[in-house]
Amino acid sequence: MPKSIHLLIKPASGLCNLRCRYCFYCDITQKREQASYGIMSLETLETVIQKALEAARLECTIAYQGGEPTLAGLDFFRESIRFQKKHNRRKIVIHNAIQTNGMVIDEAWAAFFAENHFLVGLSVDGTKETHDACRVDGEGNGTYHQVIKAARLFDRFHVDYNILTVVNRITARKIESIYQQYKKLGFRYLQFIPCLDPLGEEIGGKDYSLTPELFGEFLNRLFRLWYRDMASGNPVSIRTFDNYLNMLLGNPPECCGMGGVCGIQNVVEADGSVYPCDFYVLDEYRLGNLRTDSFEQMDKRREDIKFIESSRAFPAKCRECRYFPLCRGGCRRMRSPMEGFELPMNYFCSAYQSFFDKNLKDLERLAAWVQTRQL
Repeated sequence: MPKSIHLLIKPASGLCNLRCRYCFYCDITQKREQASYGIMSLETLETVIQKALEAARLECTIAYQGGEPTLAGLDFFRESIRFQKKHNRRKIVIHNAIQTNGMVIDEAWAAFFAENHFLVGLSVDGTKETHDACRVDGEGNGTYHQVIKAARLFDRFHVDYNILTVVNRITARKIESIYQQYKKLGFRYLQFIPCLDPLGEEIGGKDYSLTPELFGEFLNRLFRLWYRDMASGNPVSIRTFDNYLNMLLGNPPECCGMGGVCGIQNVVEADGSVYPCDFYVLDEYRLGNLRTDSFEQMDKRREDIKFIESSRAFPAKCRECRYFPLCRGGCRRMRSPMEGFELPMNYFCSAYQSFFDKNLKDLERLAAWVQTRQL
C-alpha cells in the first residue's frame, strides 16, 4: 500500500470555455480515438475517490484540471468533498487543488474554495496585452479582466492561490512589465510554465512558439528581478527558482518536471481512465480504468510500458554536464520523442545552460544564506 496517492482528475475532460491558442490538452484530445469524455458522472467520481482513499496509507492529493474543470459545476465539487468525508475511514490527510482559467468564478466558488482549503492555480498570462494575445474566449475576445476579477474575489475570501503563466514568444519578451504588474496586483506566488508545441510537429513553427534562445533570455532576466527582491528582503516565490534553492540545500524538488525521472502520477479522465502523465493522456498510454481496475493493476501496466524506466535514459552528454545535478535533464515531454532506447537532449538545454552559466553562483550564495538562517 503506497504512502501517498496523487490524482489529477479531469472532471470536464478537454471541454473548455476558452480557446487558448497554445493549449496542449486540446492538441492531446485530437490525437486519440475519442477526443472528449464529457462531464464525469458522480458515480465515477465516487469510485475514484473511494479507491484512492482505500489505497493510500498516509495522504492523498486530489487535483482537478482540464480543459476547464469548473465546467463540471460547483455541485460536482461539493459532492467530491462529501465523498471524501464518506470514504475517509482511516483519516487519511487529503489535499485538494484545482487549476482554473477563472471565467466562472463568483462569490460562491470563492467561498467554497476557502471553506474547503483548496489550493487554486489561476491562469494569468501577464498584462492585459500579453494575456489577451493568446487567452481568448470562443468569440476571440480577450479574458484578462475576468481573470483579474477572479483574483480579487480570491483575495476577498482569503483563498490560497498562485499564478500560472505560460511562457510563450509573447510573454517571454515582456517579463519585466509582467513581473512589475504581478507585484502591483499583490501576486507573490508565481509559476512560469514553458509553452509546448503540438506533439509530433516540428518545434518552433508556431507564432507563439518558445525557442531555446528566447527561453534562456527570459530565465536570465526573470532571475535578476527575483534575485534583486530576494536580496532586498522583499521575496517573491517563483516555483522554479525556489526548487533550485531547495535542491542546493540537499532537498528533492517538489516540482514534477524538475526531478529528471518521472514520478508515479494518476491522471484520471472523465470516464475513469487513468494515464501516467498529463502530457500523455493518449490511447497508447492508458493504464486502465478505476471503475474496473485497481491501482496495483495500473501500476503493473505502468511497468509494462516502461514509462518511468524510459525517463531514466539520458544521453551521455547530459549526464556528463556539470549542471546535471540541478537540471537533471528536465521534463520528459521536452525530451521527446524517443530515439532508440533513450530520450534525446532537452529541447531547452541551451537555455538552461545559459541560465546556470550566469546565475548559479548567485543561487549558491542565496542557498548559503538560507542555510545560515535555518541553523
